[in-house]
Amino acid sequence: MSSPSEASAPSSPASGGSAFAERASEKVLARYSALPKKGKPQGREVTVLAAFLFSSPSRELEVVSLGTGTKCIGRSLRSLRGDVVNDSHAEIVARRALMRYLYAEIQRLKMSYGNDGNDVRDCKSPLEPIIEGHDERKYRMRVGWQLHLYISQLPCGVASPPSPLPQKIAAMIEGNEVEVPSMVKDTEGRVAEDILRKHGTDLPIIASVQRKPGRGDTTLSVSCSDKIARWNIVGVQGSLLSYFLEPVYLSSVIVGQSPDNPEDILVQNKLQHALYERISCFPLEQLSPFRLNKPLFLVGPIPPVEFQHCENAAATLTCGYSLCWNKSGLHEVILGTTGRRQGTSAKGARYSSTESSLCKRRLLEIFLSLKHEGAANEPCNETAYLEYKEGAQSYRLASKALKDTPPFINWQLKPLNHEAFTISS
Repeated sequence: MSSPSEASAPSSPASGGSAFAERASEKVLARYSALPKKGKPQGREVTVLAAFLFSSPSRELEVVSLGTGTKCIGRSLRSLRGDVVNDSHAEIVARRALMRYLYAEIQRLKMSYGNDGNDVRDCKSPLEPIIEGHDERKYRMRVGWQLHLYISQLPCGVASPPSPLPQKIAAMIEGNEVEVPSMVKDTEGRVAEDILRKHGTDLPIIASVQRKPGRGDTTLSVSCSDKIARWNIVGVQGSLLSYFLEPVYLSSVIVGQSPDNPEDILVQNKLQHALYERISCFPLEQLSPFRLNKPLFLVGPIPPVEFQHCENAAATLTCGYSLCWNKSGLHEVILGTTGRRQGTSAKGARYSSTESSLCKRRLLEIFLSLKHEGAANEPCNETAYLEYKEGAQSYRLASKALKDTPPFINWQLKPLNHEAFTISS
């Protein structure tokens, strides 16, 4: 297997990684502070903050999308029309806001680049058109530009698990929640209890995919740790954007230091394990242009108190809203427990005005508007969201290969009818 492509450091961890992490954190917090109060935690409430930043070859650093939130909806509230946001955790909200920013950048570049073939490049954009080879009419990240992810705390899931007690490890293995080496199994493949007792929590277990918890109503959303790990294979752009954009990978992941755990190395080790080591056995053959990406893992300063969660989850009062923003003009607030815009009433829940710009239906709209530009003579037939996803063949094959690889084989697949909706194009 070919070696992973490691991101070139914005500054090496030894000589300046902490300085870069501090600078990125300051940029994100300043951008958040500049936004109105609506949707932010009130009183004792706390939330999680995530943001994507681009750095240029001249080391300029800019926040391009931002999200907050800790909620996701249960299975019973999911819509067959693609008009709700199922997962409103900060990392996912920020990533969808990033996707809308990338769509807007491609649309802007298409206008500035023109249809006459003139090479009018925008030096301030992180993207550029491909003007040679079989990928002509697509876009890619410009050389020297890098994408960074900031999170105010460790992402949910494998990166931030409660340490399992020794007596619970056997049950976790039995429930396929973790994988363990053969050294802890007997000749019939069962867990050897005596070895478990001997090694306890020192066992080299590799956690499998985890679902986000729901209050009585099971969710279908996998953890942020699992989703970010997946981005290190297929990129952050998603399947529909891959029609227009080559894979976009993270150069660094910056996590705010916990006031309860000041050890940077422990945070970095958890990130390394959850977001990279679990995918290091991914089969790379014949999956170009996708690759195994290894970002830098950095620790930023302790975030403000509204982003500090108590170790005891019962003592934490989380904000129910998710705030989303991007550089191209997006700014809205989503109620995380309904997946719709703030202020939506029960009676008005089916109106399009209550839909978030981040729901699949709205993302399909912007995809179709871009797809049909320059294709005026092509018939505009109604095609299901799922069919467009399946049509991104290289992306689909890379994603499937990941989900066929331990420890991702228990990835929760969505019911097909949840993505079978269409819109008039």
